[in-house]
Amino acid sequence: MRKIVLILILVFPALTVLGQDVWTLDPGHSRIRFTVTHHMISEVDGFFREFEATMKTTKDDFSDAVFEFSAKTASINTENENRDKHLKSADIFDVEKYPVMSFKSTSFSQIAGEHYKVTGDMIIKGNTLPITLDVWLVGPVENERAKRHELGFKAIGSLMRQAFGVGENLSTMSVSDEVGLRITGEFNKGY
Repeated sequence: MRKIVLILILVFPALTVLGQDVWTLDPGHSRIRFTVTHHMISEVDGFFREFEATMKTTKDDFSDAVFEFSAKTASINTENENRDKHLKSADIFDVEKYPVMSFKSTSFSQIAGEHYKVTGDMIIKGNTLPITLDVWLVGPVENERAKRHELGFKAIGSLMRQAFGVGENLSTMSVSDEVGLRITGEFNKGY
């Protein structure tokens, strides 16, 4: 009897992994963007050049999906060299001390059709806080030429930068506390 229990303990996790679909973000067709309001009158956009993301699921409707992404903070780009240098400094992202920001979902639920809500833990500058994003999944579709399944992905939400210790000494009259997030791209299913 002990042998049967031991075999089940060893085999069950392997079966769970075998039934799992792993979707990997195609960085050439994807972007992690952010937007802040400057001086309460205009928006400034930026993005991260280096990032990765995966989504794992065992169900075709993605109801048990686990979504994760990470970005290298030193890859931040607002197309303004002086501003980017300041964003990388200890005043804002402190990229020397905190080289990566990340997110891992804790729930993924379908709202209607292609619309989902994903909630998870965002880690920026060593601070972990929950955020919720609206997500739209399009597909999956079969890419005949590449011989793989692809899935379109769009996530929209926001976070409060000061809660994560980002620019705590920067006035919200100068740069909004609320930061808009927009993550778009394509996922490819691993075989």
